Amino acid sequence: MRDKALIVSASMGAGHDAVAAELARRLTAAGARAEVVDVLALLPLRLGALLRWWYRGVMLRAPWLYALVYRVFFVSRRAPSTSPLTVVAAAGLARAVRRARPSLVVPVFHVAAQAAGHLRARGRLAVPSVVVLTDFAVHRLWLHPGNDRYLCPDTATALAVTAAVGRPAFRCAPIVRPGFAARGAGAKRGAGAAADVRARIGLRDGDRIVLVCAGSWGVGGVAATARLLARSGRYAPVVLCGRNERLRRRLGRMLAGAGAGAALGWRDDLADLLASAYALVDNAGGVTCREAFAAGVPVVTYRPIPGHGRDGVLAMARAGVSVHARRRADLLRALDRLEPGLPGRAALTARAGALFTSAPAESLLLPDLLLLPGDAVPRPCEPAP
Repeated sequence: MRDKALIVSASMGAGHDAVAAELARRLTAAGARAEVVDVLALLPLRLGALLRWWYRGVMLRAPWLYALVYRVFFVSRRAPSTSPLTVVAAAGLARAVRRARPSLVVPVFHVAAQAAGHLRARGRLAVPSVVVLTDFAVHRLWLHPGNDRYLCPDTATALAVTAAVGRPAFRCAPIVRPGFAARGAGAKRGAGAAADVRARIGLRDGDRIVLVCAGSWGVGGVAATARLLARSGRYAPVVLCGRNERLRRRLGRMLAGAGAGAALGWRDDLADLLASAYALVDNAGGVTCREAFAAGVPVVTYRPIPGHGRDGVLAMARAGVSVHARRRADLLRALDRLEPGLPGRAALTARAGALFTSAPAESLLLPDLLLLPGDAVPRPCEPAP
């Protein structure tokens, strides 16, 4: 049977790996086999670890430098059509394919998409490559005409992909763990459960929790965001600092002095936190936004990180699934308009929730996996209109 998917992720933060792990779980539950590999681990001479160290350091200390790199190499009209890492990553991916012998390759990171497309275009990858886009904003390094298909978060992205590379592109629902999706459409928790969450993080009953997400590395100007929310007197900022312990300690002292909010490290109870939150304020448009969409929690973006973060939050706002606040007053105004019962909150969460009515990603991959040798691979659906 053709039944194994090789999912190619990247340990850049936690978002791509979270998508890869959940997709692997779903494919396995559907009767296929799945293996996840890290494209950074496929690079020689510890180049992947060096790249991750450089990117993390730049995002924490010199985000302007990443903005410049992104502008020159990712989105400029004069940018190269492939990443400088493509050939090196492709060699490592070819070795992984020979070892794993998959019937389908599924990149969920742009370098992996480049590598798979490079191999496929040169006849060095005999099985299909289907790219799962994890961002609303797609820069050129996601795109390679050698890939067979693309799975996209919305119609606009799918149309842009097809126009750019001439390959079929399909909408698919966000890939979110079931603990979040089970609470979709704004399912409410009891008052006792919400009180337990507040007690767990040291907040008072009645505090209006606004989660502020800084990603797994704790990047971006979240300190200014938390200060603004705390000083408003209307919201209790709960900053998700990821694994950035220095940020957590610094913001913990600041919020303790302000008498409002909390700073948290890496959490495994994010579904509970979201279920008790008034809103999420995000700066990158990543996987936490999709989890908020599934939980029925409205998303406001503010002070986005440069490069793909800024483009991603603007694309989400254009899609109508989040609100982008450009200035301090805009952030408070946007949150004020999300009062339960107001039409703005219901419309925003309904549009975000509608993303999950698209076909699940695994249903668009299984036709490539669960076929007898020699069978034709059917088209799972028409390209997004």
